[in-house]
Amino acid sequence: MNEGFVNRIKILLEHYELGVSAFADRIGIQRSSMSHILNGRNRPSLDFVMKLVKTFPEVNLYWLLNGKGEFPENRNPTSSLLSIAEPKTIPEVRLEDQIENLSNTDSGKEISKIVLFYADGTFETFHQKKQ
Repeated sequence: MNEGFVNRIKILLEHYELGVSAFADRIGIQRSSMSHILNGRNRPSLDFVMKLVKTFPEVNLYWLLNGKGEFPENRNPTSSLLSIAEPKTIPEVRLEDQIENLSNTDSGKEISKIVLFYADGTFETFHQKKQ
């Protein structure tokens, strides 16, 4: 993972036309930490990843971590404006029903926990109650 991750960080540096030090300053980490990540000495921490995507929200997290998807994301500005102008209502669903739906797969595996990560860096954990 580290080599591909480092290559994607280099793509970000080039895209934003930032040097390593300026990039580190921008996302709020120590310059030495950034250097250690790029040299393969250290693996990126969750804190590093969260600061990066918070500073550059157009970075697709899945692309950053796995190299799948695209950067920059191909977004249609008109559709983004429409989605802001016209709020959508999401039907209320019970978490227990969703867990049950996800658990009813052919794999025979049972879901025991779901973790929701929010854009502000917080998260919630939901545990499946045994019946």
